[in-house]
Amino acid sequence: MGGDHKKQLMLEARGLHVQYGDYVVLDSVSFDLEEGQWLMIVGPNGAGKSTIVNAVSGGAPCTGEVLCLGRNIRSFKPHELARHIGVLAQKNAVGYSFTVREVIRLGRYAYSKGVFGGGDPGCEAAIDEALRLTGLTELENKSVLQLSGGELQRVFLAQLFSQDPKIMILDEPMNHLDLVYQKQLLGLVSDWLKTPGRAVISVMHDLSLAKAFGTQVLLLQHGRVVADGPAGEVLTREHLSQVYGMDVHEWMNELLSQWS
Repeated sequence: MGGDHKKQLMLEARGLHVQYGDYVVLDSVSFDLEEGQWLMIVGPNGAGKSTIVNAVSGGAPCTGEVLCLGRNIRSFKPHELARHIGVLAQKNAVGYSFTVREVIRLGRYAYSKGVFGGGDPGCEAAIDEALRLTGLTELENKSVLQLSGGELQRVFLAQLFSQDPKIMILDEPMNHLDLVYQKQLLGLVSDWLKTPGRAVISVMHDLSLAKAFGTQVLLLQHGRVVADGPAGEVLTREHLSQVYGMDVHEWMNELLSQWS
């Protein structure tokens, strides 16, 4: 057996700054993401969590630099970037009568020669697997306009699985999902992450889930990084009290005690 596998640096964010007029949304935020890591971005409302998602995926104008596998994301063509970074947005409204399968197929854009072109021999198998993983096989021919919010969220998760990027970014992925599918989604992403050369970033409101599934945590307040590192070192009583203005540990223990 050889030595330990050296972890690859997947993403580097350097001095991300977003400002609208006098309002600073992100104030020189920097962090790294290595393969195998699940980075949870947490903090109160207005801390800048979703803005980070938009900045690192190329969806928001910002100053600073984002490197994906050592290369500036601004140098990627859209279909190239889609092979590296995939995003499950917080809101996924649809206004067209595509079927579930057709929407999932859009995730294969990065691998085809055109929206209607060929050149993607693994397309249908990838869609079948994504349908199976998300429990949507029986709904594959149903119009997305007829789906519940939770079903629609699973469709867009399936689209992301079919896209198969190297870095998966989930912006509040629990939106609209009931407990069964919350548990399933977190399990699926955990399994997906076990393949080498992958990493995950999630914006998460639920601190218990962030602590349970995150390997790393980026704690924000007013667009600034309060703490960044392993989950156990960031989600401390002191850090959370500073950011949320309350004893979060005591509150969580009170809630959990209801179930004992």
